[in-house]
Amino acid sequence: MSSKDQILEKDKKETDDNGNKKTTTTTSSSSSSSSSSKPRSNKFDKVIIKSNGVCYITEGVIGNGSFGVVTQAIVADTKEVVAIKKVLQDQRYKNRELQIMKMLNHINIVSLKNSFYTSDNDEVYLNLVLEYVPDTVYRVSRHYSMSKQPVPNIFVKLYIYQLCRSINYIHSLGICHRDIKPQNLLLDTSTSTLKLCDFGSAKILIKGETNVSYICSRHYRAPELIFGSTNYTTTIDVWSLGCVLAELLLGQPLFPGENGIDQLVEIIKVLGTPTKEQIHAMNPYYTSFKFPEIKANPWPRVFKAKDVPAESIDLISKILLYDPSSRLKPVEICAHPFFDELRDPKTCLPDGKPLPPLFNFTIAEQTSIGPKLAKTLIPSHAMNQIELPSPLFPNLAISSSNQSSSSNSNANVSSNLNSHSASPSTTSSSSSTPNSIPVQSPSTTNTTSSTTNNTTTTTTTTTTSNH
Repeated sequence: MSSKDQILEKDKKETDDNGNKKTTTTTSSSSSSSSSSKPRSNKFDKVIIKSNGVCYITEGVIGNGSFGVVTQAIVADTKEVVAIKKVLQDQRYKNRELQIMKMLNHINIVSLKNSFYTSDNDEVYLNLVLEYVPDTVYRVSRHYSMSKQPVPNIFVKLYIYQLCRSINYIHSLGICHRDIKPQNLLLDTSTSTLKLCDFGSAKILIKGETNVSYICSRHYRAPELIFGSTNYTTTIDVWSLGCVLAELLLGQPLFPGENGIDQLVEIIKVLGTPTKEQIHAMNPYYTSFKFPEIKANPWPRVFKAKDVPAESIDLISKILLYDPSSRLKPVEICAHPFFDELRDPKTCLPDGKPLPPLFNFTIAEQTSIGPKLAKTLIPSHAMNQIELPSPLFPNLAISSSNQSSSSNSNANVSSNLNSHSASPSTTSSSSSTPNSIPVQSPSTTNTTSSTTNNTTTTTTTTTTSNH
């Protein structure tokens, strides 16, 4: 029996043997909320959950799906707002989400603050306490679409750039998200900071091991998955990223298939019929090549009805390719000229506020960047943001104020940037672990982070209140 199964079994036994079943007291049946910071549910029960000495007061449902339910909650002692994702532990399926979430520590990935198990009617649930981020790219994009306005280019660039950083980070750990879509891209609209969430479908891909092909939401599903490949790579996330970029530019999905086969038809209508070589690159075991010959639709024509920058069309044309190995890597996408505006020190948000952190590359990220892309990705004015010791710039001085101030002269920084072309230091990169990488989250505290690695049983009291 695995350690997690033992934990689940222990949780069940403690609940059954002790006879401590959760009690529910209902004093009212509904509550309403008009504030944007409140949950989007109009009716909800207020639930008090105690875990390892921390008390959470739920405020309502903010998301649900086949995975379970997400509620907004408040930490009673600190008043910190969090999100709690409750997932049924179905023994027929392997749940890797907690294991993977514990590996992650990045500014553009939603952070795990705590986790615990609860029992209800002989069912076991995993509860993930996550940082609360108020909006999503899906809702923001839909808002502009409903207003018949395009998403401003500066926001498109910010969202996709930060998404690339998050994907590059998880890919460096061997993790494939397998469900990149606008709904899973959380947004703090006050700072335009994006955070990738929902790792319920994520998996560490190991070469030689097979994986299920029926994965990823349909409109963002890579063609190799539709062709039934079970030996795909993390490049399926890159395809999904390209679909998200195209959707932000078009105001609607680029490939709006109604089912799996129709999804392939939508892709062929744009990319043309794949050649035998391309099909072999997607799935070498696919033997049926009976497809009508359809010519590719030129990318400028696909976006002709929209005022789309030429750089964005060029970028999409290098991402949405049949051959998975030909697609740009996430870090190469970040270096594309489409994002040059973000590297301009004069660029700010439309309201005049500064851009969110974009160049605070961790040691792990710098190792994946390599010296060739470093000159493009890390502008001289942002060198003070990178994590030290830098495998890209080993001679960059380490001082107590280097990470928090820009006291070093830009002349010296520029000199470092132009002169260091040595290979990354394998020693410094290999000594870094995901959990040692600092997270710079602009709006969250870490009051419950000390319980992140603790798995506990909980007591739950349910009441209802009017807000």
